[in-house]
Amino acid sequence: MNNFNFYNPTRIVFGQGQIAELANLVPEDARVLVLFGGQSARKNGTLDEVLMALNGRHVEEFGGIEANPSYSTLMRAVEQIRQHELNYLLAVGGGSVIDGTKFVAAAVQCEGDAWQEILVNHATNIDKALPFGSVLTLPATGSEMNANAVITRYETHEKLAFSSPLVYPTFSILDPTKAYTLPPRQLANGVVDAFTHIMEQYLTYPVNAAVQDRFAEGLLQTLIEIGPSLLETPDDYDLQANFMWTATLALNGLIGAGVPQDWATHMIGHEITALHGLDHAQTLAILLPSVLHEQRTKKSDKLLQYAQRVWGLEDGSDDDRINLAITKTRDFFERMGVKTHLTDYQISADAIPAMVQQLEQHGLTQLGEHNDIDLEKSQHILQASL
Repeated sequence: MNNFNFYNPTRIVFGQGQIAELANLVPEDARVLVLFGGQSARKNGTLDEVLMALNGRHVEEFGGIEANPSYSTLMRAVEQIRQHELNYLLAVGGGSVIDGTKFVAAAVQCEGDAWQEILVNHATNIDKALPFGSVLTLPATGSEMNANAVITRYETHEKLAFSSPLVYPTFSILDPTKAYTLPPRQLANGVVDAFTHIMEQYLTYPVNAAVQDRFAEGLLQTLIEIGPSLLETPDDYDLQANFMWTATLALNGLIGAGVPQDWATHMIGHEITALHGLDHAQTLAILLPSVLHEQRTKKSDKLLQYAQRVWGLEDGSDDDRINLAITKTRDFFERMGVKTHLTDYQISADAIPAMVQQLEQHGLTQLGEHNDIDLEKSQHILQASL
């Protein structure tokens, strides 16, 4: 196991009816901006619950945060906060809203160009941020319990990530009933996103991290078991509760502590989304099987472990088991209703050079746990994903 420094200050308040706890979690003298996405939070009553719990505080609203949160939209929230002297943020939504809120929390305090300082420079010079909490309505990204965010600048077709310990949520409320009304596509995307988060921290090479391995394998098996059932009975509390907690644990830093990580699937996927507008999870379903195949030699020990422990594959040659494990991964995504080839989304080979060019422009030329996924390998991965 490698050395690690694990830190996570986010309080999790889990279960049905817990939105009422906002009355105790948000300071009474806070001047609050509630940030959300579309109108579903208002239509399904979640926003009313939130506003009721915040009764007695100065509360303003900011809606319209996109599924891939837009820099220009978020800067309007920053302006509202500055003009009205607000000092506390509350994200109500899924990972996109929480990611956007993290950016806003940092940008309000940023004196320079927010895109440059936070996204391009990876927040290295950011030394303060507004406090915020979240009410999770869409399990997927783990953003409710981590310090990561991804923001899109549509004008330049850029999608960049940043991370800072200053943007951990102070608390996050996880009420599984809030996911009952999610469309099947969003539920499926959430399962694929969580699954891939786990894989990118698990499927690298062994470092004798037995706890992290078993934890990751258990989370993967949970998603495999409950994923298809979620699509059939989305109002099953136990299914939603287990899904919500699995998605949180997939990227709260715990299973990634002390182990090598490979975020190539995510980094290449961001460029597909930026250029073609695909859902984030759709890009992951397309790319993960191809990344595993391209890197199968260096990942062989972990691929064989994954084949045996997660999928129960024990017969055949090493190559046979690796092939079947990758096939089962792709098949699982397809069972969730998420297509796994670029051509399924009308993206042809002609589009690949622009994606590779974007990777080069953003300095993403040494991806993977060995820093060996260069532009040529990225091109192979994209070609194999057609």
